[in-house]
Amino acid sequence: MRVDVGGFELACLTTETIDEADRPLAICLHGFPDSAHTWRHLRPALDDAGFRAVAPFLRGYAPSDLPGDGRYQTGASALDVLALHDHFGGDGRAVVIGHDWGAPIAYGAASFEPQRWSKVVGMAVPPGGAMAQAFLTDTDQLKRSWYMFFFQTALAELVVPLDDLAFIDMLWRDWSPGHDPSDDLPAAKSALTDPANLAAALGYYRATLGSGYVDPALDGVQQATQQVPPQPMLYLHGTDDGCIGAGVAESARATAEAHVTVELVAGTGHFLQLEDPAQVNARILDFLGGPSTGPGR
Repeated sequence: MRVDVGGFELACLTTETIDEADRPLAICLHGFPDSAHTWRHLRPALDDAGFRAVAPFLRGYAPSDLPGDGRYQTGASALDVLALHDHFGGDGRAVVIGHDWGAPIAYGAASFEPQRWSKVVGMAVPPGGAMAQAFLTDTDQLKRSWYMFFFQTALAELVVPLDDLAFIDMLWRDWSPGHDPSDDLPAAKSALTDPANLAAALGYYRATLGSGYVDPALDGVQQATQQVPPQPMLYLHGTDDGCIGAGVAESARATAEAHVTVELVAGTGHFLQLEDPAQVNARILDFLGGPSTGPGR
């Protein structure tokens, strides 16, 4: 289905035939280079557990629209999540789950309007300042993050599409070593095949590290994407993540507040929700504990 979030539409995967009566909302947010199909294991498990799970394609990722405002900073996507909360009739029992770019977007939505959310789950990008600190102190992480700096160049638009987006195959191999992504790469690529959609995906990186458009009107929600949400939070990270090393997650664990649980998932890489869905789903569902009765439960 498609949802208007303020002048453009996001395509969303959801079980439209599900009985919505008194079901808390669960919004699942993907990252790069990926799509809403990354939740193909978790979304039905959430539905079975009593939630109404919705997985949008982020702004700019096909088949969602390209926003006319050209804003690809994470704060803009956090506002999209709040619009989805409104559209689907979310209340204070709602939960938000994010992987990769979806993680800081989830943190922003949960921190900016905390009354809407009861719990938060993040994966692959820790909350708070752990990632920024790694850029300053961890040369191994800087090496892993080379692609972020490559994406600041015009060369990226020429190189990434070559040979049926072979660049994306390379990232998945490097980030999730030993994982066979053949069931997931077609969906990830289809979200980025059009040059306009690829430029949009690169726009997230350019708004974060380069000269991409950053709207001063979004300063408040943008700052929220860098905060640790106040709700009970579970953070999961693969021990073999080739994109963001496990050491960054350990750094986040060392400084985590009491309401944040940081866990490493053994034998998984960056796309842990696809590599070991049984373990990841079980841990998320155990944390969520089924539909709650109000914020903070």
